[in-house]
Amino acid sequence: MIEENRVGSKIRQLREAKEMTVEELAEASQSSEELIQQLENGALVPSLTPLLKIARALGVRLGTFLDDMPQSGPVIIRAGRSENVVRFSGKTEKPKKSALEFYSLASDKADRHMEPFIIDIHPSPDESHQLSSHEGEEFIYVLSGEIEIFYGKDVQRLNAGDSIYYDSIVPHDVHAAGEEDAKILAVVYAPL
Repeated sequence: MIEENRVGSKIRQLREAKEMTVEELAEASQSSEELIQQLENGALVPSLTPLLKIARALGVRLGTFLDDMPQSGPVIIRAGRSENVVRFSGKTEKPKKSALEFYSLASDKADRHMEPFIIDIHPSPDESHQLSSHEGEEFIYVLSGEIEIFYGKDVQRLNAGDSIYYDSIVPHDVHAAGEEDAKILAVVYAPL
């Protein structure tokens, strides 16, 4: 089982609360039953795009998978040191390790419309960089290292201090450029 199965446990909890079967959630999220089962059992490092589809099928924000005790007031994270981390794979078929580590900067903020993260991006040279899309918008600011973004038919390379804002309905992929880690601030908006 992968480290701590916070995401898988939350998916199961939400699915059961809505009285959905694994089959119903798979159909609603355009995923396979096997994927849902592997996520719920912690046997798979999730990829971001299927999680967005699962969140939408469950009628929740992506950040709900990180929420512990939502609060209505401001949420403060000191020096970017969030305790709430989710590790995502890249887009390979059977991921064995995390390519992205998402540190939530607002995991306990109730009724939020944006998902701010600090993301550590690890190089994955064997990755095919499959493009994915979902409704919403994304803002990325590079804190360190260099990233490459495939956006539709365009390719952008960004260094520390650079930023990009784009519609995430356009097929895209964000990954480390070269063999060094990168760190970004990302704000994701995905409507329910």
